Amino acid sequence: MRVQEIDHVHVEVRDRDAAADWYQRVLGLRREEMFASWADDPTGPLILATAEGKPALSLFAREHKPISRDTTIAFRVSGEQFLTFLQEFSDLGLAHRSGRPLSKEDVVDHDFSWSIYFVDPDENRIEITTYDYAHVAGNGRSAASQLGHSGNP
Repeated sequence: MRVQEIDHVHVEVRDRDAAADWYQRVLGLRREEMFASWADDPTGPLILATAEGKPALSLFAREHKPISRDTTIAFRVSGEQFLTFLQEFSDLGLAHRSGRPLSKEDVVDHDFSWSIYFVDPDENRIEITTYDYAHVAGNGRSAASQLGHSGNP
């Protein structure tokens, strides 16, 4: 067997509709109509897809309880999209996993990629990452001068 790609990730949320709205507003993911009937079952998934129609997340309702795992869902973007996200994320009211507001100081320079980590309203960890390292470092010099630190999130 050879895996072609990751199809989707299961994410537990308190309110599937509210979470779907948040993921659309922040990441541009939309409800996938082809699988809408699955969400008719309160225990079934609400499927979110990319603009190109690729399934990305399956939202499952759960009771609110502390997150019991240390996982992060990473979304790859182009260098240009990463820089645009850095210019716009403060308007989204995003939080670092510590609970404080996300800031440009939270950008992590991994020496060959750039990442920024935050949480959704249900405390699921999200990463936006780009491997267009030179593009961000070069074209985003004014932003990059404020950017991140080396190391882990």
